[in-house]
This record gives sequence, structure tokens and C-alpha cells, in this order.
Amino acid sequence: MSDTRRRVKVYTLNEDRQWDDRGTGHVSSSYVERLKGMSLLVRAESDGSLLLESKINPNTAYQKQQDTLIVWSEAENYDLALSFQEKAGCDEIWEKICQVQGKDPSVEVTQDLIESEEEHIEEMPETSPLIDLPTCELNKLEEIADLVTSVLSSPIRREKLALALENEGYIKKLLQLFQVCENLENTEGLHHLYEIIRGILFLNKATLFEVMFSDECIMDVVGCLEYDPSLAQPKRHREFLTKTAKFKEVIPITDSELRQKIHQTYRVQYIQDIILPTPSVFEENFLSTLTSFIFFNKVEIVSMLQEDEKFLSEVFAQLTDEATDDDKRCELVNFFKEFCAFSQTLQPQNRDAFFKTLAKLGILPALEIVMGMDDLQVRSAATDIFSYLVEFSPSMVREFVMQEAQQSDDDILLINVVIEQMICDTDPELGGAVQLMGLLRTLIDPENMLATANKTEKSEFLNFFYNHCMHVLTAPLLANTSEDKCEKDAVVGSTKSNTICPDNYQTAQLLALILELLTFCVEHHTYHIKNYIMNKDLLRRVLVLMNSKHTFLALCALRFMRRIIGLKDEFYNRYITKGNLFEPVINALLDNGTRYNLLNSAVIELFEFIRVEDIKSLIAHIVENFYNALESIEYVQTFKGLKTKYEQEKDRQSQKLNSVPSILRSNRFRRDARALEEDEEMWFNEDEEEEGEAVVPPVEKSKQEDDFPDSYEKFMETKKAKESEDKENLPKRTSAGGFKFTFSHSASTANGANGANSKSVAAQTSPASSNGSSSKNAALSPAVPAPKGSLVGLVDYPDDEDDDEEEETSPRKRPRLGS
Repeated sequence: MSDTRRRVKVYTLNEDRQWDDRGTGHVSSSYVERLKGMSLLVRAESDGSLLLESKINPNTAYQKQQDTLIVWSEAENYDLALSFQEKAGCDEIWEKICQVQGKDPSVEVTQDLIESEEEHIEEMPETSPLIDLPTCELNKLEEIADLVTSVLSSPIRREKLALALENEGYIKKLLQLFQVCENLENTEGLHHLYEIIRGILFLNKATLFEVMFSDECIMDVVGCLEYDPSLAQPKRHREFLTKTAKFKEVIPITDSELRQKIHQTYRVQYIQDIILPTPSVFEENFLSTLTSFIFFNKVEIVSMLQEDEKFLSEVFAQLTDEATDDDKRCELVNFFKEFCAFSQTLQPQNRDAFFKTLAKLGILPALEIVMGMDDLQVRSAATDIFSYLVEFSPSMVREFVMQEAQQSDDDILLINVVIEQMICDTDPELGGAVQLMGLLRTLIDPENMLATANKTEKSEFLNFFYNHCMHVLTAPLLANTSEDKCEKDAVVGSTKSNTICPDNYQTAQLLALILELLTFCVEHHTYHIKNYIMNKDLLRRVLVLMNSKHTFLALCALRFMRRIIGLKDEFYNRYITKGNLFEPVINALLDNGTRYNLLNSAVIELFEFIRVEDIKSLIAHIVENFYNALESIEYVQTFKGLKTKYEQEKDRQSQKLNSVPSILRSNRFRRDARALEEDEEMWFNEDEEEEGEAVVPPVEKSKQEDDFPDSYEKFMETKKAKESEDKENLPKRTSAGGFKFTFSHSASTANGANGANSKSVAAQTSPASSNGSSSKNAALSPAVPAPKGSLVGLVDYPDDEDDDEEEETSPRKRPRLGS
């Protein structure tokens, strides 16, 4: 808005009923915190001082006059006017006022005015008498109804009517007439009383509500609202409130004021939600005070219960008592659920005190007991209470479970109880499991963990979680991908190399939830999850699910691998290549055939990411082991691009090698390449369990997860020191002009006993030579690619030559790996 459009003169009406010029300034509308609402602000043109600060009251009658004037009353004897220099400025401010009041800007008066108001706002007398109410008699009910209905459009008259009703005790007289009409079956009188009581509610006055909602009057008020003239038969709200709705006291409430407040709140909420019609957009402000009345009642109830520690202690005692019968326990849990729901109405500081009181009384140990019970309703209500606590303070819950771990077995830890409830959810759609998964995600999210000067909650809690809880979370995943369930078809060349069991929908959904949580861990927990993945050879187990008939589960497994590769961590890359973990992904792509679906796109995206990010160790592994199976895929250039990247890197290494003196190539560099392999193997196999299941030391052993960064850094320093010297290891040319690759390590060596999962590896022809021809030499063992920047692992060692055999594969047939 330009300065001229903002320019206004401010006028106020003096005691002589004349307009006084208060000054010229520029007007704006904005939210004023002190006034708690949108307000009109006028700052002086001369010095910027505040000439006017007026809240746009939803019930104030504003008038637009002569296209450039806006006039209104702040009080009965204080009138204001803004005179705009330009009509456009007046229109913009008028639109803002109408927007706040929910009015159409085309009107010239935002609230209907009585006759004297319409002539001129300033002509209103300084003191106006109260509205004269008709005598409270049966034959006057129609007149009273007309009066109440007529004042609703005028804020000033509403105020005067409310004051008259309050001063004369009129409401109680009306309710006495209601009883008379009902006894006489005077339907017309009852219809008038409906209009009167509804109109009095719309006066929106708390003082009148106190009378209407008292124990003495509230049921008669409900009775009046049963006789809606638009209905053929009256409703039976009183019957419902007195006979159907039952007040359950889980523990007897001795405080009569508290009991009365609970009854009153329920009935008033019933009037608002059930009896009164939904207000239109123009009537929303009519019942704002009723909403506030209910709100403050709830605050009082929570405060009174919170202060009565004897009552709450008794509730907790019965909740955790083994002798309490199931029905009683269900009522107790539902009471706490509603209690926590009421607490959401409290101010932040009061809500903080409320939850601290519950924590002090032992809400978390109590939840631990009830969440493990068989009753589905009790568990569901307990889960809702737990969600309130986690939402309020994840740190409070984490602190409790870490203290608990020092005194209890893993099986009964609260978080493990939560995980077990998630795993054992009987709902076919796993609704409860999804809710619990969200709560677990909040608890293990480092973003809401606190850090102090001496210690961090993050490191303490994650150490606790991975030592005491992670095995419970992954148990279903490991159980459904174990060898005895995957060896139904151990021949790699078959149509389905790994027939897996989680083919029922509910199990597949559960595994998908677990994978979603593990994927979150990969993104946010770095070393902790890395250590766990390598200890349990977890990625191999996850990739078994690529064979599931449920595509969403296969995609979850693929997403897990994609997040790992997305970290571009050479440790992960080495783990993937040594375990030949691309094989199930490529098999899934080949099994998918020519179908253009989400699985196809997701696999292609994985390889495209590797190509774009130029992850050399993975590129080398893919090209050397799987290129012949993939080169027939030409609808994307991803795999040809990988081959190009591989050959460019090979040429670069060859050029670097040629610049090194021959004596170094023949001695020193061969020795260092072998030394590097030994260093890597030493780290991967260090402290392995006797069964050979672990790739790195188990979490439970003395080598803690916190040592992981040191081992990793040491390994990377060794690798970098030798990387620049590693020039020797070029593949030897065969008589056919191709390259022959043999390897010093097999997948089984890298993964111990878990190597059984990959002992039958796809036989692939070696990469095409520079003239485009393909060698017929094929390696039965997967390639062990060099770390970034070297060709370690591609050296032709004489003692491995017996592993070579010949096999032809036609790329046009897009064979399955190993076929």
C-alpha cells in the first residue's frame, strides 16, 4: 500500500458529541500480542508515535460511510472514526476487518444495528437503559422468544439482554415455565422455550452459563433443547444422560466439588457436541465462551486430581496389583488414558508438572506391566498413554529404561516390552504395530537427545539400545531369513535360488516395519548400526527378502541396501563386495524380466547412483562379476556407463603403473599389496566367534562399539599410506586376448559360517577386452575388488589358478546369475 493510500485522520467523539481530530498518520493492520488479536494501528505522520491501537473485535459493529470513512464504538461512550485520503486505502482496511469478523466485504455494516444506531453511531445516548423483559408468563413466551432472537445480530443489545437476564434471575423463572409446559403438554410453549434457551446460549456470556449449567438447572436446560420445532418428535437427551451414560468411579472420589465438576463438564460437552447444531462460519464466535467454559473445567479437573496424591497413589496401586481383576484394570487404564487426554488442555508449564507427577508416582513401571497383559483393550489404552509420555518427554522415558536396565533382565525392559507388542500385534493391518514403531523411532532419534558438558544422552542410550534391545527388534527378521528356511533350494542356478518363508501378508508387513526402523538407524546411528550389521552379517539376511512374493517387502530390503550404499562408506563397500551381496539384487532384476515397475526402477536407480557418484570399488566389483549378465539391458545406459567408468579407472591405473620403475613393481609393491590384504583381513576377522558368524567383534564382547571409529580410522590410514604405492597388480592377459581374474579371498572366508549363504556363486565371464571381444574365462569365486584407487584383489596368484573354468553365457538371453 502506498503512503497516500495509508494516510488517515483519526477522530474521537467528545463529551459534547463533537468529533475531535486526534492527528494524521498512516494505518496498518497486524497481530498485537498484548491485545491477543488482529488490531488497527495508526502511527503519527510527524514523529511515528502511536495515535491509535484498536483490536478488531469479532462482535464490534463497524460502519463504512461515504467510501472513505470507517466508524465504530470501542465502548458505549467512546466512538472512533478513520477518515482515509483515498478510497483504495479504506477498502483494504475494510476487507481486513470483514475478514476477522467473517463478513462479506460488500456489506457496509459488519453487524446489524438497531434503528437509532443506523442513523448515526455518535447519536447514541451516553447511558442506555437495560432492555425491558416481558413478564415471565406462559402467554408471553412468544414475545420473549422474538426478543431473544432479535438481539443476536447486535452486540450492544446482546450485552444489555444478558445483563437484564442476570439481574432479574430470569433463567430460573423460564425453567419453571418449562416444567409447567411439559406437564400440560403445551407443545407450542415448549417450541418457544427451545428458541429462548438456544438464543440465551448464543449470547455467549459466562455468567449466564454458570446459572444454566448448575446442578439445579442443567437438566431442565437439556429438556428445553429436546423440543426443536423442526423435529416431528422430541429427542430424549435427558434419558440418555441419566440412564444410558454411567459415571464410573475407578476409585471413589470423595471430593464433592470434583465430582460435580466432572458431571458438569460431561453434560456441557454433550450439549455442545450433540444437542446444538454445528455453527456456520458466521456463528462460530457465538459459542466461543462455551468452548472456553469446557476448557477451563478440564483444567480444573486435572489440577484437582493432580493435587490429590492419595487418590492417584491408590489408582497406581490397584493398576499394578496382580489381584485386580481384568475389568477393573481395564477401567483404571481407561481412566488414565482420559486423564492424559485432558492434560493436553494445560499450559506447557502445567503440563510439565502433570507428567512429572505421574512419573514420580510410577506411571512407567505400571505401563510396563499392563502393556504385557493379554487383554487387547488394556494394551491399546496403555499404548495411547505411552504415546502421550513419549510425545511429552522422550528423554524421561529413555532415562527410566536405562536405570531399569541396571536392575532387570532384558526380557522385561519397557522398550523390549514395546518391541514385543509390535511384533505380536494380532491386527491384520498391524495398526498397533505402526503406532509403536513410530514411538520407537522417536525414542532412538538422536535429534531429540540432549547433550551435557560431561556426557551425552545419545552415546549412553544408543549403547544401551544396541546391547539390550536391538536383538529383540531384529529377531523376526533373522528368524525368517535363517539358513534352515532358505535352503529349500540351495542351487544358485535354479529359478528361485532362495525360497523364503515370510509369504503371509502379516509377517511381510511386520518385516517391512522392522526394515523401516533399521533403515532409519543406518541414516542416523552411524557406528552403532555399522558394527551391528557387520557382526550379524545383517545385510545378507535382509537381501534374502528380495525373493519375497510381496514386492513392497523386496523394496524395503532394497531401500535398506540403498541407504547403506548412499553413505559412500568404504567399510560398507568392502563388506558388500567381499560378501558378494549384489548377487540377490541382480537376480531380482533379472527375475523381474521386462516388467517396467517400481522394483525395476529402484534397482536401476541403485546402480545409477553408484555410477554417478563414481564409487570405484563397487563399480569394479559389479563389472568384473556381473557385467555379462547385465550388458543386454539397453533401455538405460546405466550398465554401459559402469563399464566405461571401470575401463577409465583401469587405464588410469595402468598409466600410473607404467611410470613406476620396474624394480619397484616386481618387489616392493607386490609385498605391500599383500600386506594391505592381510591388514584388512586382520580387522574383519579379529576376535571372530568360533562359529565364524561375525565379521567384526560382537557387541556383547569386551571390544565395545565405541572402538569402531578407531579401528576404522586405523584401517583407512594404513590403506591410504599404501594406496599410492600399489602399482603392480594388473591382470594378466590370456592367450585369447582377454583378462583372467583369480582371487585370494572367497565369500566364505570373509563371512565365516555365513559364507554358506553364498558358497554357490554366479559364474560370470570376465570383462570384455579393449577390442570388444569377450573372454570365455569365468571365475566361480566372486571378485574381491580393490579399495578406491588401487587394483588389489585382481592379481593373478598362481595358487588360485585351479579355480578357473570356462563357461559361455549369452547376453541376449539375460540369464539369471549362476545359470
